[in-house]
Amino acid sequence: MSIEARIARFVREAEPDDDTLDIMRLALFDWAVCAIAGRDEPVARILRDHAVAEAAYGPAAVVGGDPVPPSRAALINGATSHALDYDDTHFAHIGHTSVAVVPAALAVAQGADLPDVISAALIGSEIAVRVGLWLGRGHYQLGFHQTATAGAFGAVMAASRLMQLTEAQMITALGLAATKAAGLKSQFGTMGKPLNAGLAAEAGVLAAGWAAAGMSSSPVGLSGPLGFGATHHGAADETAFDDMGARWLMRDVSHKFHACCHGLHAMLEALAGAAGPAQSAVVFTHPRWMSVCNNPAPKTGLEAKFSYLLTAAMALSGVSTARIESFSDDVTRDPALVALRDKITVQEDPTLTEMQARVDLTMTDGSIQSVFHDLDAPLTTSTRADRLMQKARAVVGRALAEDLWQAVASGDLARMTGLLQRPNC
Repeated sequence: MSIEARIARFVREAEPDDDTLDIMRLALFDWAVCAIAGRDEPVARILRDHAVAEAAYGPAAVVGGDPVPPSRAALINGATSHALDYDDTHFAHIGHTSVAVVPAALAVAQGADLPDVISAALIGSEIAVRVGLWLGRGHYQLGFHQTATAGAFGAVMAASRLMQLTEAQMITALGLAATKAAGLKSQFGTMGKPLNAGLAAEAGVLAAGWAAAGMSSSPVGLSGPLGFGATHHGAADETAFDDMGARWLMRDVSHKFHACCHGLHAMLEALAGAAGPAQSAVVFTHPRWMSVCNNPAPKTGLEAKFSYLLTAAMALSGVSTARIESFSDDVTRDPALVALRDKITVQEDPTLTEMQARVDLTMTDGSIQSVFHDLDAPLTTSTRADRLMQKARAVVGRALAEDLWQAVASGDLARMTGLLQRPNC
C-alpha cells in the first residue's frame, strides 16, 4: 500500500480521543487569537483587498473582513494568523501546524459543525507533522519551510475530511497538493514568511476542490520517484507513518508565550529564571537555530523576532517579549538595548536538543550564573490553557478572549466565525 493510500485510509477512519481533541481545542483558540491580532498587518490588508477584487464564487469567512471565495479565505486567514509569528509550533519537524491547517478547514466548513472542524483540523495537523518527519531535517536545513511544504499536505487532508472525499479522491488531492506545495526559509523576516502559511492553506483547499471536481493526478505525487519528497530533498523515512492512530504526535505541539520565533523561546524561558541584573551573556543553542533566528543586528521589529541577541537584551532589560508591541522598529534602535545586545554572544552546542537552551550570565557583581530551559518539559493541559488565556487577554483583550473561549468550548462555529470577522475588536 502506498504512503498516500495509508494516509487517506487513516484520514477516513481516524477517531481522535477526547484528550487529544482538548489539545486541538486549545490550538484552535490560540489560532483565533493570533489571527485576530494579525488582522491589520500589511500582508493581511493586501491579501484581503486583492481577494475582494477577484471574488466570484462561494463565500467563506475572513478574519477582519468580508467573506471571499474559500481558497482566498484560506490564503488570507493563513497569512493573517501567522503575521505576528505568535502561533503554535511542532518541533518534531519544526513547523507551524495550525496556521496552515485550520484556515483550510474553516474555508470548507459550510454545513459542518465546530466539533467536526476541530476533528478534521487535528487529523490534518497530525498528517502535516508526519509528512514533515517523513521529509526529514535535511529538507528543512536545505531551505524549505516545513510550515508551507508539509503544511500543505495537512491542509489538503483536513479539507478532504470535511468535504467527505473518497479515499481515491484523497489520493488525488495529495498528488495535486504535491505539485502546488511550496515555501522557502529565505522568506524569514519578511511578509513572505506568513504568506507561506497562507499558500499552504490555499493549496489544500484548491487541491481538495480539484479532486472533488474530478481532476486527476499521480497517485504517488508525494512519494514517487519524481514526487515531492524525491525532488525536495526528502529523507523518505516511512517509519514516520507507522503508528498513526495509535499515537498522536499533536499531543506534543508547543504554544508560544513570546511574540517571536519559537527557536528563541527556550532561551527566553531560561532568562526568566535569572536572579539579578546581568552585564553580559553567552547563549548556547542547538546548531540548527543558527540559520533561523540569529540575526545579529536587526533593523526592524519583524527582524527582531529572529534575533537571539536583541531578544536576550530585551528580556534582561525587563522589556516584555510576550507583548506584540515590544517588537517595534524603535526597539532595534534603543541605545541601551543595542549596547547590551553587543555584549551577548551565541554559540552552537550540539549536545542540546532543538527545544533546549542554556545561558551563562555574567552578573553586574562579576559572578557567573547559568540558567537552562527545556521546552519539552511536561506541561499539563490545564496549565497550558491558563497560559493561553493569559496570552489571549493580553493580545486581544479580556472580553474578546473570553467570548472566543466560550465559542470554541461550546462548539459554536457561527459564533466563532462571527468573532473572527469583526473588523474592530
